[in-house]
Amino acid sequence: MEKIAFIGSYDKADLIIYIAKILNLLGKKVLVIDSTTLQKTRYIVPKMKPAKCYITSFEGIDIAVGFESLEQIKQYCDLKEGANFDYDFALANIDSYKGYCNFGLKTEDKTFFITSFDMYCLRRGLQVFKKMPNRIKVQKILFSKDMLPEEDEYLNYLSKDLNIEWAEEVVFFPLEQGDQTALFINQRAERIQLRGLSRQYIEGLEYIVEVMGIAKQCEIKKAIKILERN
Repeated sequence: MEKIAFIGSYDKADLIIYIAKILNLLGKKVLVIDSTTLQKTRYIVPKMKPAKCYITSFEGIDIAVGFESLEQIKQYCDLKEGANFDYDFALANIDSYKGYCNFGLKTEDKTFFITSFDMYCLRRGLQVFKKMPNRIKVQKILFSKDMLPEEDEYLNYLSKDLNIEWAEEVVFFPLEQGDQTALFINQRAERIQLRGLSRQYIEGLEYIVEVMGIAKQCEIKKAIKILERN
């Protein structure tokens, strides 16, 4: 099982679910882990359960909410000691260093840092890296109304003393009001669909999956076309 970390205090639940669905359409079995403080996934995924921690299925994706470690998930799944998960990918929504460690993430795992440029998201999101003992390569996913060079420069300034090696490529999502409205509408429809999302948002999803290196670009485009038709 390949683990991928999505780190930051910015709201990234919808983004991760969309990525998971694209992976699912590519024939991959995916587990989404929400280890964040707010656990927003508990409320936007329709199959809520009255339990502190649970795993629910949503359009072919398994979603784990409320667990504090990978071992807890194994116990929930009745996996014997030493047994491996049968998932191809685990996408971990992380907003703390404790969560990073408890879910068995390592510096060699693919890591994305997701943030907007308000000070809360920037400073709190970067706190996850403060205790990192080893240098870690991280890809930026930036949400901003207008991607100004000084914004990225300020992020680099705040992170200059951390064990982060930023990847050259940056994924940029413009903060379009239309995208936010579309996300809310799709949540109420209780379906994973791309209806109403901007072309830039969809291309951002495509690029993130492409960076994961699991499929050819033409295959990813085909999966996105299927999702667009739904």
